Amino acid sequence: MSSSPPKERSSERKKIVICISGLAGSGKSTVARKIAEHYGLKYYSGGDALRAIASEMGYRVSNRGWWETEEGLRFLEERSRNLELDRLVDKKMLEWAEEGNVVLDSWTMPWLLKGIGFKIWIDASDDVRAERISKRDGISIEEALKRMREREKKTKEIYKTLYGFKIGEDFEPFHVIIDVNNLNQDEVFETIRMIIDNMLLRKNINEE
Repeated sequence: MSSSPPKERSSERKKIVICISGLAGSGKSTVARKIAEHYGLKYYSGGDALRAIASEMGYRVSNRGWWETEEGLRFLEERSRNLELDRLVDKKMLEWAEEGNVVLDSWTMPWLLKGIGFKIWIDASDDVRAERISKRDGISIEEALKRMREREKKTKEIYKTLYGFKIGEDFEPFHVIIDVNNLNQDEVFETIRMIIDNMLLRKNINEE
């Protein structure tokens, strides 16, 4: 009598793709890295990929808070003139998503990934985000708010031209929107972890 082959484990059969988005200062990159580490997933950042391109083009790039600097804003102008830079990054992010078992820290993937991926928006007010950027970069809250809004205006224009969606205004792709105004980093992580366990991983198990 022959026996049926053992079922493959869920992690081998069903690839996980998690997209985490949010505006500057919302904490999306920090929590995306922690989520990737917690679940043993690969982490990819659209912002990191764009910074790598900027570095190759001769811009002086730093890791934290670079986008709100004069150099970062100058690169935004470069992107506005050459939309192919963003297309290249998004193409690579789509390839990483296709491989699966990833956490994508991206402003575009929730819209560009059609029919796959669990998509989370991290929502925080302008005042809260500006205060966080102020502490991170050692600048005044007023200056942080000015740089933050300038960056977001230009970035929104780029993606509106490229793809037609409005970041921070169009939430149609998202499975979950989390208000983090009154949560610290650990609380944000625990909230997202519980959501992933209950809404994504449990669903995957039930579909086996």
